[in-house]
Amino acid sequence: MWVCGTLWGARMQVQLRRGLLPASGRRWSAAASYSASAESARVRALVYGDHGHPPNVIELKNLELTAVGGSDVHVKMLAAPVNPSDINMIQGKYGILPKLPAVGGNEGVGQVVAVGSSVTRVKPGDLVILGTSGLGTWRTEAVFSEDALVAVPSDIPLQSAAILSVNPCTAYRMLMDFEQLKPGDSVIQNGSNSGVGQAVIQIATVLGLRTINVVRDRPDLQKLTNKLKNLGAEHVITEEQLRKPEMKNLFKDTPQPRLALNCVGGKSATDLLRHLAHGGTMVTYGGMAKQPITAPVSLLIFKDLKLRGFWLTHWKDTHSLDEFKELIFTLCDFILRGQFTAPDCSEVPLQDYQRALETSMQPFISTKQIFTM
Repeated sequence: MWVCGTLWGARMQVQLRRGLLPASGRRWSAAASYSASAESARVRALVYGDHGHPPNVIELKNLELTAVGGSDVHVKMLAAPVNPSDINMIQGKYGILPKLPAVGGNEGVGQVVAVGSSVTRVKPGDLVILGTSGLGTWRTEAVFSEDALVAVPSDIPLQSAAILSVNPCTAYRMLMDFEQLKPGDSVIQNGSNSGVGQAVIQIATVLGLRTINVVRDRPDLQKLTNKLKNLGAEHVITEEQLRKPEMKNLFKDTPQPRLALNCVGGKSATDLLRHLAHGGTMVTYGGMAKQPITAPVSLLIFKDLKLRGFWLTHWKDTHSLDEFKELIFTLCDFILRGQFTAPDCSEVPLQDYQRALETSMQPFISTKQIFTM
């Protein structure tokens, strides 16, 4: 189940602030403005004014709120995770960077407090997630444009909604958009214990696909192997095992994969390529090793392999809001059917942000850090 800690053990009843009055009109310079405060309600937010090492540049600050316009929605944020893309954005090493100073966080779940006069798609009390990156979710409340929000079912666990719009969406789109896979086909991936990797395993299982999951060797390898197999992984192997001649025995019973998913780069990516079927595709969506991908010429010529990239932000930019909503509703259906579970998560109060940021940057950590407001 997507349940972690006391916050998620029961459906959270949120005490929403009502009767809000306009603030001084000051707007934050990041993409989203702040909502209107009634009785000088204090908004706390994790803000960075410079790029750098996240624990060093992030500060917990009090911010003013601006009035809700006609197409705006006042949202009380409930939970927001720390993702690798959040870290990269703070470091200044990401494909989009908000104007500084900015609030950290790219996804999360909140509850609607109030809506502008022209808002029609959400109402007070709705649970909503953000469909747009770079708006800043590590804060207690905010005003967002209605177009930036997607309502999710009220019976979705809060932490499920909090981590729904990045990793699971990435996993689903990569499985669907690059190769015409059918039940019984196999997929190989590295970084299999990551948030995306665990989502790939579960979605592939729903689609009837078989997965070959590569992880780094570690002291608790058997524990991790058991965990991934409980999610539906068919094979869990280390990077060292992937390079051994004995790997050919695996493909006696499992078809060679037509799709490889790479979030590491370097030698690990090259090893994935070597095991792709003729005409297969490797999709790169991350580069944790910070090393370039080396593709042997022979694999490109004689096996006609394809190298592609995927970035969910670009997918959103080139698809309609209705298409994104359809994706979200598909994933919500998986959750409600018990076919999809979250990575292990650790609740962290907003004021303990340094601990969450430091933990999220440690190696061999598969526990998702989630800020609770």
